[in-house]
Amino acid sequence: MASQQQQSGGPMSQSGLQATSLQQQQQQQQQQLSQQQDFDPVHKFKMLIPQLKESLQNVMKIASLNFAHNTTIDNGIKSSDTSVQRFDKSLEEFYALCDQLELCLRLAYECLSQSIDSAKHSPNLVPTATKPDTVQTESMSYAQYLGMIKSQISCAKDIHNALLECSKKISGKGQPQGIM
Repeated sequence: MASQQQQSGGPMSQSGLQATSLQQQQQQQQQQLSQQQDFDPVHKFKMLIPQLKESLQNVMKIASLNFAHNTTIDNGIKSSDTSVQRFDKSLEEFYALCDQLELCLRLAYECLSQSIDSAKHSPNLVPTATKPDTVQTESMSYAQYLGMIKSQISCAKDIHNALLECSKKISGKGQPQGIM
């Protein structure tokens, strides 16, 4: 009887361990996905849109209440004893959200520009050890990649030296010296 309990307990505990292991993996994947989404400007933009709509509705509501309150005061129906919500605070909140959206859009545009430039200046991919199954036919070898990087570094140094020479010529602080 004891051997039957041990045998039945073995698979039960293994499936329980597998289930908890699977749950932990799913939680880790969800955390990684949420962290990636926190840094994704397009996702953040999408998350801010409902807040912006709500803020705009709040601005319009407060503005209409303030107009109604001022109208009653102007008509002499009410005195200015009652308090109204502050329009400037709600407008400031709306502008803050607009600024955040603008930053998200600028960041997304910069990411897209860098991606396009990267594809233009390094169109062929280098196979990585983490993704050996996704080797493309047009990928370059590591030696080719190193050669390309060395040529890019050389070009960057040439540009740097040319800019230094131009700045020295403009400032007139000295004669341009040879390339460093």
